[in-house]
Amino acid sequence: MGIRGFGRLQQVRQRIASKALILMYHRVAEVDLDPWGLCVTPHHFAEQLEVVQKYAYPLSLKQFVQAYQNGKIPNRAVVITFDDGYADNLHNAKPLLEEYNTPATVFVSTGYIGQEREFWWDELERLLLKPGKLPEKLSLTINGSVHQWELGTAADYSLEKYQRDRTCKAWEAAPGSRMHFYYTIWEVLRPLSDSQRLKALKDILTWSHAQPTARQTYRPLFLEEVSTLADGKLVEIGAHTVTHPFLSAQSKELQRYEIEHSKTYLEKILNRSVTSVSYPFGDRTTETIELARCAGFDCACSTAQGLVWYKSNRFDLPRFAVENWNGEEFVKQLLRWFHE
Repeated sequence: MGIRGFGRLQQVRQRIASKALILMYHRVAEVDLDPWGLCVTPHHFAEQLEVVQKYAYPLSLKQFVQAYQNGKIPNRAVVITFDDGYADNLHNAKPLLEEYNTPATVFVSTGYIGQEREFWWDELERLLLKPGKLPEKLSLTINGSVHQWELGTAADYSLEKYQRDRTCKAWEAAPGSRMHFYYTIWEVLRPLSDSQRLKALKDILTWSHAQPTARQTYRPLFLEEVSTLADGKLVEIGAHTVTHPFLSAQSKELQRYEIEHSKTYLEKILNRSVTSVSYPFGDRTTETIELARCAGFDCACSTAQGLVWYKSNRFDLPRFAVENWNGEEFVKQLLRWFHE
């Protein structure tokens, strides 16, 4: 084999060996109840960033895409991303990213920017998962169909049951529990359009006799905060649709609007190109992926778990969801993901 042929072989070997992790976060915050495991405490996030600096090669998503296109993904490359656009991404996460000089991309759902309401899954949690009693029967009419729930013993939600649910994930809740009741309603609301979901939430608010006031600790970013978050060289802003829909349940026209309008809106307020998008809930079809490509993005992220390597589709990049692990737990998980 000649020198040129040997060089090409080495390049191929490097491309095959080079793999990256894209990490998915949502919030850096401390909350009483976290049914979806979205929160990492500031203390644990700091420990995790220290681990990334020590054991990995942190890259921005934009840097990673460039390395991917050049076939030169650094060994143990790690990319940090956040979904949704919670205000704590600015107030809690960014100062720590700056302290550890670690880049990140924040995918923002533009329809929630500056809104005096919580993300819909948080609003549903506020209405249903507070200690106390609820009526024993709920009936919702959605698209002409009637959905009914009999709460049974879940109608009475004691402080003891609430404390027990602090360590419970919604999808693991025992049938008949208040958490399971929450999960079954979430499943019905998830594929709806934004207007349909807002009406259902309004009906649940009336039924539950809960307070309509949104919690400030759960709020989305204000308009000016999006620009502040993007200030400097560490945080990129990516698109996360407008209303955070379950895209596969929507028409092609609505999917196109959600994907394209979130991009153009962010570019208008930031006065710069927005080159990445993530699919809400990780939900996408081949049609969705093509719409993201045609919208002019450089890459798109899902929630499918897996390493990224040279054969990965850059418009369907896998990510690993990060939980509220301390530094020691995170090291083990990081190495496990890298198959070491």
